[in-house]
Amino acid sequence: YVGQEKCRPMTGWFSMANAMDWARPARTVNGTSYWYMHTDQWRTDGNSTELVKSPLAVVVMRPQHTADALAQSARMGWMPFYPQFDRNPLDVADEAQAAVDRGEFPDVTSYVTAKLESGELHSAIEDVDAPQNWPRTMILWRSNFFGSSAKGGEYFQKYLLGTHNNVLGVEQPGERRPDEIAWHDRAPEGKLDLLTTADFRMTSSTLLSDVVFPAATWYE
Repeated sequence: YVGQEKCRPMTGWFSMANAMDWARPARTVNGTSYWYMHTDQWRTDGNSTELVKSPLAVVVMRPQHTADALAQSARMGWMPFYPQFDRNPLDVADEAQAAVDRGEFPDVTSYVTAKLESGELHSAIEDVDAPQNWPRTMILWRSNFFGSSAKGGEYFQKYLLGTHNNVLGVEQPGERRPDEIAWHDRAPEGKLDLLTTADFRMTSSTLLSDVVFPAATWYE
């Protein structure tokens, strides 16, 4: 990488991917938290918030697993996490609008809040290993994600791709597991249904991809 190539279509892609015509600003989840949960690295993590709290903190945080802290953050609306709910958000939006149109709720927000409080709707992060909450497709464009960018690459290969791996981590015993995240006795392997890569190099990501789109560059 020499820093000369520019991401020309980023502006158009960002507007389309985040539906900027309908809602602003976009709320994008940070990659570290997203992949920490979806690649099941949290299952081998025995650390708690005690290790990262500031000695100058006025409010005393209760010791909790890192995954629990992320779940609390998502539930309180401090940090986005995707998928947000354990059901298709398009279906939730349609049902909410229909309930508003019938006069059952004053607005969509009230509908979603009521469903969360009643337990009819749940945050996806609370049961991140349930099939309905898996990431199913991934599109890479000129990114050697699995070869260099992914932190904890072996976990990505095992849990996200379901392929050969050298995971050495040991899952935590019961007393050191999260309290707010559902624990599956056997973690799912191979969550992705489709991995595509567009690149002009033969990288680790292209070798692991289901579909590869060759891309031209002025380096050729």
